[in-house]
Amino acid sequence: MDRRRYWRRLALAMVAGIGVAVWVFPVLWALATSFKTERDVLAYPPVWFFEPTLANYREVLFGASSIVPNLWSSFVVATLTTALTMLIAIPAAYALGRLRYPAKRASGFYVLGTQMLPPMGLIIPYYLVLQKIGALDTYGGLTVIYLTFALPFAVWLMVSYFEDVPFEMEEAALLDRAGRWRALWYVILPQVRGGIAVTTIFVFLNAWNEFMFAVVLGGNRVRTVTVAMFNFISVEQTQWAKVAAGAMLAMLPVILIGFFAQRHIVKGLTVGAVKGGGRR
Repeated sequence: MDRRRYWRRLALAMVAGIGVAVWVFPVLWALATSFKTERDVLAYPPVWFFEPTLANYREVLFGASSIVPNLWSSFVVATLTTALTMLIAIPAAYALGRLRYPAKRASGFYVLGTQMLPPMGLIIPYYLVLQKIGALDTYGGLTVIYLTFALPFAVWLMVSYFEDVPFEMEEAALLDRAGRWRALWYVILPQVRGGIAVTTIFVFLNAWNEFMFAVVLGGNRVRTVTVAMFNFISVEQTQWAKVAAGAMLAMLPVILIGFFAQRHIVKGLTVGAVKGGGRR
């Protein structure tokens, strides 16, 4: 039994190691590319030993094609999207998970159905609507569009957390003459803070990394960092070293959030597995 357990753990470790290597290798390759010159990038066979340079980072930060304004645009759009999404999604998920009201099942299927719509089929209607109301290339217009697909995701992610809270806790608060909103604020939300944290992180990261809607509905005034990296790609030449440097800068906030919030992410994703379900 011990030998079998050993080989099983070894096999799992090897599979996990291969999976991590497949994910890490492109990131490390892009990191190395960001410190190369364009000559080293295009060299064949690939150059493994080279003299690092910071010229690419100086160009993408302080040069003519600086992405610093685009980093700010991404931050504004992602922050506004996250704040509005959580403001609406928390009471919506609470209602779907704990309240009884007419058309509850229909509203649940409607939220789920919005997740099934292909994003590619929505770009043209969104473009025409924003053009009609003069909201193209604005923070407000792009935030509203992001809200349409971030909100259903956040609601469905949090419904299970609200359902896992025992109903007896809320009933006790209601018997003590606490209103519905006070019971939500003081009793329910502290129990689901892990789920709220992980949902907030995922919504922010999805908005930060989004490209397709940003490239069509944005413009010169509102251009996110994922779109701005295409400044270094043209028909004549692709400046791979600068693209890699821009990608590293764009990934930095994502990596930092994942590093500092990993405890909340793991706790939020596993809370449903360790809590007992509430009374239906």
